[in-house]
Amino acid sequence: MVKHQPLQVYERQLCLSCITGLYGCRWKRYQRSHDDTTKWELLWSFILLFTFCLLLVWFYFWWEAHNDYNEFNWLLYNRSGEWSDGTVPILATTAAGVIYVAFLMILALCHIALGQQLNLHWLHKIGVVAALLTTVVGVISVNQTWEQEWEIVPISLQATGPFLHIGALAAVTALSWIVAGQVARAEKPVFQVVVMLLYLSVLLGLYVVPLYITSPCIMDPSTLKPRPEVIGQRGAPMIAPENTIWSFQRSLQMNVTGLETNVKISADGVPFLMHDFDLRRTTDVEKVFPERRTLNASSFNWTDLQQLNAGEWFLKDDPFWTVPSLSPSERRRIANQSVCSLEELLKLASITNSSVVFRLQRPPPDHPHHHSWINDTLTVVQQSGIPQRLVMWTTDEQRAEVRRQAPGLIQTSLVKCSLQSLQQSDVSRMLLRYNQVSTNEVRNFSQSHIDLTLYTVNDPWLYSVLWCSGVSAVSSEAPQVLKKVPYPSWLMRPNEYCLMWVSADLISFAVIVGIFVLQKYRMSGMRSYNPEQIMLSASVRTASRDVNVMKEKLIFSEVGSEMGADEEPYMDGYNYYSNQSIRQ
Repeated sequence: MVKHQPLQVYERQLCLSCITGLYGCRWKRYQRSHDDTTKWELLWSFILLFTFCLLLVWFYFWWEAHNDYNEFNWLLYNRSGEWSDGTVPILATTAAGVIYVAFLMILALCHIALGQQLNLHWLHKIGVVAALLTTVVGVISVNQTWEQEWEIVPISLQATGPFLHIGALAAVTALSWIVAGQVARAEKPVFQVVVMLLYLSVLLGLYVVPLYITSPCIMDPSTLKPRPEVIGQRGAPMIAPENTIWSFQRSLQMNVTGLETNVKISADGVPFLMHDFDLRRTTDVEKVFPERRTLNASSFNWTDLQQLNAGEWFLKDDPFWTVPSLSPSERRRIANQSVCSLEELLKLASITNSSVVFRLQRPPPDHPHHHSWINDTLTVVQQSGIPQRLVMWTTDEQRAEVRRQAPGLIQTSLVKCSLQSLQQSDVSRMLLRYNQVSTNEVRNFSQSHIDLTLYTVNDPWLYSVLWCSGVSAVSSEAPQVLKKVPYPSWLMRPNEYCLMWVSADLISFAVIVGIFVLQKYRMSGMRSYNPEQIMLSASVRTASRDVNVMKEKLIFSEVGSEMGADEEPYMDGYNYYSNQSIRQ
């Protein structure tokens, strides 16, 4: 007679298999383990955590840098000579890296919560290292080419700090479930103390960090100053080709109060509008004058400049991804744009009673008007018929002579100066990049009757922060966006903010205490694993620990009538038998 021994049938655990399989390619039950994680795998866990944190910072940097994407593309253009949106590959790789590493982090936390041994698969290790190295290279590259953009991070935290604090507090509160479970299961008191100290240190830091969060948007709404004026920088370059009449007309349709541009002097002494050194990016000079395409724009006379088309490049390159939204009539009008002169701009501003601010660039030494550039430009301003009170003069050279000939011009500085220096120079306005002045400096200048115009402000969050800071005007490449901001994105009284973060801290503390109590109660009621379950690694720390995770079905047959019922072996649900054969 052959006696068949018990066949063990296990309960399927698809969720656990997916977690361990996706993280460490351990799809089979026998591959899983509840043993302590090895030191090597702990090291990889710390590398994963560090990569995740670095990617979050990198992702946040590029989120807040959205305001200056055009500036970044301009830096790339100066290096390569070809215009392209360099932010697209960076954003794509950053988003992919954040999603991938965040997914691995979630799987790792699930391993810890379920008491599974961490064992990151070697392919994931390669992926994590690739994400880490790519991010480090990106950070180093930004430090070398765009270092000033890091100064924007503190400014952005003035808009996002209170909300990031709430989000971080919610995340750390949720982690208390895992921390409490680890502390309750741990057998070594030292481990429990270390884990608790680390967790409480992070938690306490989050509880008190609002004391160090400052934002101009935390203020009494009754003290909010009027909405800052918006000046169209090179018109409305996101929806029309920059420095063309159509671009300035479009910006005026967006309710701007002023127009900003760059002015060069042609070879025959005509001031015209052009931002770049040469004409390749914004005209068809390569088609009309191919042999002169790399020359300084000031080397062309006005007759040559009028032959160039200044709109077709916009339809072809679509630098801001806005061309598909244009109507057929707008596209036809854009296709017929030409290089604009300063006189045309001033006449348009005079008709619409809009202010004008321009940066005058001196021609090279071999230029026919290298010495007369100030007088040539001033003559055009005076002959255009625009009221002098609408023109902001930014050139420092011969400022005294300009003030004598045109005393009504608004003297404007492009360099940050002390109040004493501004008063001595009779300068009443400054045009600065938005990261060059703090909130306190804005208020000090305002009290001294020095108006500030800050550039380049394209995003509503930045416009809101500067509005709350008391800035009088901003220069923007996206007036169509700022037109839709009738009020700061958020505004909160100091007592309301205090109530918000204190309430959040108290709720978080109550939830954490409840979770620790619940975890301790759960763990105290759980029975320990028996040797069979440990050896087979067939159990999971489920919510009750009393659920059987291994079921045995006894399969046996009687081959002869001589075997009685009393000879039938009794099989307990948790007994373990090794296979054997008994022959008679």
